[in-house]
Amino acid sequence: MNKLIWAAIFAVVMLWSGYQPKDQFTWFLEVVPAMIGAVILVATLKRYPLTPLVYQLILLHCVILMVGGHYTYAEVPLFDWIKEWFNLDRNNYDKVGHLAQGFIPAMIAREIFIRNKVVNGTYWRNFLAVCFCLAFSAFYELIEWWVAAATGEDAEAFLGTQGYVWDTQSDMMLALIGAIGALALLGRWHDRQLAQLSAR
Repeated sequence: MNKLIWAAIFAVVMLWSGYQPKDQFTWFLEVVPAMIGAVILVATLKRYPLTPLVYQLILLHCVILMVGGHYTYAEVPLFDWIKEWFNLDRNNYDKVGHLAQGFIPAMIAREIFIRNKVVNGTYWRNFLAVCFCLAFSAFYELIEWWVAAATGEDAEAFLGTQGYVWDTQSDMMLALIGAIGALALLGRWHDRQLAQLSAR
């Protein structure tokens, strides 16, 4: 994907997301990671460009965050419809976000590990990438807890538990599944792009 197209999609979705969101405070909390990610990508664009696959995955993750920020994770309309259609107890859009929280960071970690020769051997590399994603997911759950403790009821939409007692554990499980799935499904495609990047 052309970097200008990437930036245009990011900007358009960010502007839409920030226009009259359901809750301004929740919007800010949800989109801050996307903003930080964009700043890092701009800062490293020339000296450490990533593969097109990883750039596209990061954009997808940013869009997921921005959609969740606009509506709040518990009230994304499509998932309200899915909830009603399948007679579910809750809006599960947040679970998409946590699946992505494993799927996309796994590929970022994989790229950094390979390019910087952090660890030798496919199995150890994959193991450490999954460990990184679990650690990242657990840290994010801690951030949610700290925000909730600091702001009280204002953080309810940010937490998005919707009364589900095992929400934190299921979030981390989905990140684990996402990480394993990404490494299994995208590894060879990623290797080809890494080879092309190295050749350039």
